[in-house]
Amino acid sequence: MVGRFDLEPATAPQSVSGANGDASSTSTRDQWLSRLLRPFGQVEPSEALSATVMAVNVFLLLSSYYLLKTAREPLILLEGGAEVKSYASAGQSLLLLFVVRGYSELARRVGRMTLVSTVYLFFAANLVLFAILARTEVRLGVAFYLWVGVFNITAISQFWSFANDIYDPEQGKRLFGILGIGSSVGAVAGAAVAKRLAALGPSTLMLVAAGLLVLCVGLFLIVHRRALRVSRDRNEIATEPIAKAGIRDLLQSKYLLLMGGLMLLLNCVNSNGEYLLDRTLLETLHAKGMDHRAAMTFIGEFKADFFGWVNLIGVLLQLFVVSRIMQYFGVRRALFVLPFVAALSYGTLLIAPVLALVKIGKIAENSLDYSLQNTARQALFLVTSRAEKYVGKNIVDTLIVRIGDVMSAGLVWSAAQLTLPAKALAALNLVLIAGWVFVLIAINREHQRRSVEQHTEDAVA
Repeated sequence: MVGRFDLEPATAPQSVSGANGDASSTSTRDQWLSRLLRPFGQVEPSEALSATVMAVNVFLLLSSYYLLKTAREPLILLEGGAEVKSYASAGQSLLLLFVVRGYSELARRVGRMTLVSTVYLFFAANLVLFAILARTEVRLGVAFYLWVGVFNITAISQFWSFANDIYDPEQGKRLFGILGIGSSVGAVAGAAVAKRLAALGPSTLMLVAAGLLVLCVGLFLIVHRRALRVSRDRNEIATEPIAKAGIRDLLQSKYLLLMGGLMLLLNCVNSNGEYLLDRTLLETLHAKGMDHRAAMTFIGEFKADFFGWVNLIGVLLQLFVVSRIMQYFGVRRALFVLPFVAALSYGTLLIAPVLALVKIGKIAENSLDYSLQNTARQALFLVTSRAEKYVGKNIVDTLIVRIGDVMSAGLVWSAAQLTLPAKALAALNLVLIAGWVFVLIAINREHQRRSVEQHTEDAVA
């Protein structure tokens, strides 16, 4: 049953085809694309075009996000400081209560392409409005910070929900590494372009990002139409409303609860680390005695350089390390690399809380988070139901993530009230990382159980 305002056709070709393409009519183009992608992952010719378009799509999404990240930093830091930035993250959780509700209701009524188009075009329209306000010099630092937080997790989560929907588990394990390359390269490109455009002001960065989002909708449509050719069953599924279970039903899933616990702890640790970096940065600025204009330029350049290093290392990891770790050690074991590196980083901070060392530690943590951790975590949803892929994943990636920010904001507030040194939060992060590892062990067991059940069902079918 197609939603009343759906964009998908009611019928589609019933050809028997390969993954996301017609195996009987692979072109020379598909063969060449497959060969070009082969050093980074095993890609069949029938999958090559869709995988390439998806990689380009997430490249554009991450580019737009880093343009917006660079635009938001001077706005929020110079209006309120590191503490206000941390507290504003808590407000994102309240905002996401309404976002999740609206997303779930929309998913009940429309198919995947209408859902995808509505979400990204809505964000693009918002950016045009923000750009107009920014040019009139309205104080929008907090509001824009809140919005970027919602955009980031919703837009990226939506992309990976779509990817989990069009690929089966076997394809996802092979192809997600390719998509991750697009994500990592897009982050590098976005940071580099943002550094060049930073002097033009936040409004320019916002308008460029809005244009990229409109282009992304077109790329989603290309992949969606190719995916409809796979089989009649998948065509019918793709055009039906997505969510057939309520939020309460989804929250009764042990697997989703564990995933929520993972994101809660991971994001709390990461947010604490961001605060520690910003706090050290602002202390350095005060020590240098910079005026407002010089401080804005310094922060913008520091952040652009920081993002650039994070994503350069991230893309190198994605190109040459991620697929090999996932291939030889498996998706579940790959998730343990980041907490080990994070523990090393915050252990170092306990000894020497210096800006240069804090920056290096966060570069290592964030580059692994955006490459290996992200790719492996997204692959965990390949063994979930369709409602879990969209609505359940949206809850985990948005609301639960921001609850982690609330936890972090509460910790930052407590530390400020008690005038605790940075080392105290670094020590607390080490405790949170221990809990993170415990949750990963439970996720590994549940994922293995679901994988066996799915394999058994496929064999019977």
